[in-house]
Amino acid sequence: MNVLGNTLAAAAALSLMAAPAFAQERLNSGATGVYGRVQLTSGFEPDPHNVTVNAGGPLDASTIDSDCTGYIAARPSFSLRYTAGQYPLYIGAVSDADTTIVVRAPDGSWSCNDDSAGLNPTVSWEHPGSGRYQIWVGRFGVQNETSAAMLHISEIGGPATQMTGGGLDFSLEPAYGAVSLASGFQPDPHTQAIAAGGDVDASSVGASGCAGWVARAPDYRVNWTAGDGSRPLIFSVQSDADTTLVINDAQGHWVCDDDSGNEGLNPAITFQNPASGQYDVWVGTYAQGGLQDSTLHVSELYSQ
Repeated sequence: MNVLGNTLAAAAALSLMAAPAFAQERLNSGATGVYGRVQLTSGFEPDPHNVTVNAGGPLDASTIDSDCTGYIAARPSFSLRYTAGQYPLYIGAVSDADTTIVVRAPDGSWSCNDDSAGLNPTVSWEHPGSGRYQIWVGRFGVQNETSAAMLHISEIGGPATQMTGGGLDFSLEPAYGAVSLASGFQPDPHTQAIAAGGDVDASSVGASGCAGWVARAPDYRVNWTAGDGSRPLIFSVQSDADTTLVINDAQGHWVCDDDSGNEGLNPAITFQNPASGQYDVWVGTYAQGGLQDSTLHVSELYSQ
């Protein structure tokens, strides 16, 4: 073989060897998670720690390891700084879509799963190490499409097969739309007319203070960009009826209220140091029955 032939053959071989490595290098495994980070110490409460994320992305996870499946984003979905103790560690996701999980452990090893519970994935360590766990939540078989998912971090066990709170499902499209707001937004308050009520008992969420009757799908969604933490984020409702509020916040927590507003029987929920992310909002009626006219207010200044 002549010199040119040898050169071309070597280049082709190098290209074939480098293809998986190049795909893996596109992952930014050192970046902070798109949906935030948390520091947890063994024995943490509440357990599980839940975070709302969007699953999916453009990158084929199988280029990392043959056990990895689905499509993921370049940056991790979430970063966990964990101090290990005597308990195992479980990291999983729940979604109405077919999701996958990819985790880079503190020792640099990769753990992946697709369908450990229905179509929901979980990876676990009986003796987890301390350090940073970089977590990607992917979608199986669908490139460049995302779906709402709940990331689940626990020392008790993997996530349940349903991601809803009772009959409430934040993966559904909100009935009255969505808005993106950043701290300092104008005009303040941002308002949205909503027909309050539904046929789902809000107490099925299981969180403190949840009352009234709401729809299964969220009424409204706020995609929030936090500021310096000096301003609260306040959700409240103005209505002639007795209304209630149910919110699934940016960290996956269910928060509810009945009569904490400033006027009459209006509900209000205040996040003193609101995290950036997705807030799904249900406006309910205290009494079961027909829908009631109401106005949702989102403010950094005051409640209704």
